[in-house]
Amino acid sequence: MSTGNHSTVTEFILAGITEQPELQLPLFFLFLGIYVLTVVGNLGMITLIGLSSHLHTPMYYFLGNLSFIDLCHSTVITPKMLVNFVMEKNIIFYPECMTQLYFFSVFAIAECHMLAAMAYDRYVAICSPLLYNIIMSYRLCICLTAGVYIFGIIGSTIHTGFILKLILCKTNVINHYFCDLFPLLELSCSSVYINELLILFLSAFNILIPTLTILVSYIFIIVSIFHIRSTEGRSKAFSTCSSHISAVAMFFGSAAFMYLQPSSVSSMDQGKVSSVFYTTVVPMLNPLIYSLRNKDVKSALVKILDKIPYS
Repeated sequence: MSTGNHSTVTEFILAGITEQPELQLPLFFLFLGIYVLTVVGNLGMITLIGLSSHLHTPMYYFLGNLSFIDLCHSTVITPKMLVNFVMEKNIIFYPECMTQLYFFSVFAIAECHMLAAMAYDRYVAICSPLLYNIIMSYRLCICLTAGVYIFGIIGSTIHTGFILKLILCKTNVINHYFCDLFPLLELSCSSVYINELLILFLSAFNILIPTLTILVSYIFIIVSIFHIRSTEGRSKAFSTCSSHISAVAMFFGSAAFMYLQPSSVSSMDQGKVSSVFYTTVVPMLNPLIYSLRNKDVKSALVKILDKIPYS
């Protein structure tokens, strides 16, 4: 489309979560607290896994990467969102907006596939315990992790590349608290048909494929658990998997609600609520879920804390 009759937007105003003035300050402190917990929790998990030699296993290798992804995912979104609560207008320039969209997409897609890789790791651990160390070799872990980030980079590059081709000129107000795909499509004066097809196709691939992988893995896991004769063995197997299931349900549930449906103005306000879960709440809860429900992590933390007074 010719740009002759249109004035291309060079900066945007992020509408934020709410326009009610009385809620701005309470929401600022709420999300500031969430972000602080996210940073402390995920950095703490990464540090703990790095310092504790008995946590140098495939399971905690993937968990460390999940913590890194969650930390980056939240950092791309939350600081700019906090600005929205204290500024009269939260302005974001076009290059900054596209950069935020790119890195948000990288880490969101990477988290989908990392959760699938973690499910495969649990499947091997419970269904083939004698072959676990052979199957989940260092090389395979590196390959799976590399694949996770490659999927994220490729998917994000496609989304961002096609957004860059659009002429954004309808308005400079983004009906969201960050630069996401659907809110940006609403600003386009050119056709978004290809963009919407790509969002549905890539979202189906990056959400449904990992979900099916996780589902199949846990079907085999549950069957194997019921074949375990000892009650203690069953309990240990269930506790190992319950944390992962909780993280999967929260992340994929909120992401699917936002991206596996056609874009519309009416759904966008509802989408903000689901976006809060997978951009801010889930990254905060993941380290809490995996630490509070994991004896190995709690034991490693106690050992590290016991060494502090003597150092």
